[in-house]
Amino acid sequence: MNRFLLCSIASTLLASPYRTEAAEAEPRDASPKAGGEVYIAVVSHDVSGNYKDLQSAINAAPDNGKKPFRILVKPGRYEGQFIMPKEKKHIELIGEDVTNTVLTYSLNQNESPVPDGKLIYNNAGTVVLGDDFHAENITFQNTFGDHGQALAMRVDGDRAVFNHCRLLGWQDTLMLNNARQYFTNCYVEGRVDFIYGSATAVFDRCEIHSKNGGHITAASTPPEKPFGFVFLGCKLTGDSTPWMNPTNTAAAKPLKKPMADLGRPWRPFASVTYVRCEMGDHIKPAGWDNWRNPTNELTARFSEFNSTGPGGSLERRVKWSKQLTKDEAKNLTVKNILAGSDGWWPVMEGIK
Repeated sequence: MNRFLLCSIASTLLASPYRTEAAEAEPRDASPKAGGEVYIAVVSHDVSGNYKDLQSAINAAPDNGKKPFRILVKPGRYEGQFIMPKEKKHIELIGEDVTNTVLTYSLNQNESPVPDGKLIYNNAGTVVLGDDFHAENITFQNTFGDHGQALAMRVDGDRAVFNHCRLLGWQDTLMLNNARQYFTNCYVEGRVDFIYGSATAVFDRCEIHSKNGGHITAASTPPEKPFGFVFLGCKLTGDSTPWMNPTNTAAAKPLKKPMADLGRPWRPFASVTYVRCEMGDHIKPAGWDNWRNPTNELTARFSEFNSTGPGGSLERRVKWSKQLTKDEAKNLTVKNILAGSDGWWPVMEGIK
């Protein structure tokens, strides 16, 4: 069992950054309690909850609420697409056990049916459109595999926080589309461009796991944004096992040393930075890819500071990437990256 899973199992029900505030909405019945905490809703497959369907619990949140709507998701596999609409703000999804509380989906961009127009984003399992979303101790996954875009999570909302979560997929696991997001102590897994989009996002002490080589990031940062994806003190790991259909019982044959790169520019001004990250031997010595377009080398903002591990060697890095100075790296704090015009700082809200 890897380091992240051991840590996560031991870290259930960690303190939420919002738990000192009273919920604005009234529950359907008396507020459910679990482990001494009060929740607006408890979702469970059995009688221990007041909702069996997660989407129904989400829909019960008030429109444009200004206080957290806290939903406890009991252990279990919850299949389907789950959407936090734009008007549903301050939604909290709290799990009790990250490895056994799973929101799972198995459709992709090209082959997903759209029955009666009910699926707004047919390639994404969980979609966050509302601001101030928070998730903790939950696994989000898309099991469709290596047949095109199949997102576990899409986030459009601003000021989203993920704490001790797992995000599992193959291609385009995690789309961060606009706004700002903060991930801490999370595990993100995939192969092709599995962290991508135009957002400003911080990954703080996370494990980023490459499946069978590929590309870790595909940023589309607008030129006016100073920051795109920033990885602080993360661990980059990988394995060589190719995709195997879950219904296939035959053992998958690993390839010999498949290599991954740190990122390629989905748009010309892509911004990706790794600060004090430990990189495994699955990382290509060149580090970065220009996406078959040399002109991207003139605009892409790819940088590192104090990379360590077998994949952190700078000797063969592409010349168009940048090595930050100590002073430049010192300014890359969660506060400086995510503050924006409203001064948002998720660390101040209780994330450890």
